[in-house]
Amino acid sequence: MEYVTAVPHPRSEAPGSARAGRLSLAVALLSGALGAAVALLATRQRWSEGTATVAGGDFPLTASGSDVTGVPASLAIVGLAALVAVFAVRKLGRVFVAGLLALSGAGTVAASLIGAGDSSALDEKAAQATGDTAAAVASLSHTAWPYVAAAGGVLMLIAGLLALRYASVWPAMSSRYERSGAPRPRKAPVVDPDRPEDLWKALDRGEDPTGA
Repeated sequence: MEYVTAVPHPRSEAPGSARAGRLSLAVALLSGALGAAVALLATRQRWSEGTATVAGGDFPLTASGSDVTGVPASLAIVGLAALVAVFAVRKLGRVFVAGLLALSGAGTVAASLIGAGDSSALDEKAAQATGDTAAAVASLSHTAWPYVAAAGGVLMLIAGLLALRYASVWPAMSSRYERSGAPRPRKAPVVDPDRPEDLWKALDRGEDPTGA
């Protein structure tokens, strides 16, 4: 004779979920911080180079990532701030900053790829060097640094997507760092019976200084 029990069998989803949460947290922290650092570093490097004709000779020109576009560096800073803010907020606030982190990564990728073929920064420098507003850079070439910045954006995007998926199981800032709205209990002042001024102050407060 078989017996049917209503007691549910223990499920193994909780340990697996906790393990996935810890792994996703480590990957998101590493990829987010590394991606922001890589994007910031790449924008300081030379993205393009060329020449301008000045007094019958070739004048070398170079443009860094910040000369071409300031968007990747700005979004890298925003993404890094959002990565830190994920642990300071909860619920909908955490979803918002996680989405901001993902958007910062996607924007960094787009801006870097657009800047990889841009020549306007060098054209402007050529016009300044020659004094001719219609001058354009010659022998234009580009480096791989824009794609390095885009790779940093991809890492930030991965961190943002992981935060959107797993941030609900990530730890939050300890509540002992949060200010409570409840008033703190006031400690009763100590009355020294050998000091008359303490006795008078206690009487003014409506206390019995002789009480136990």
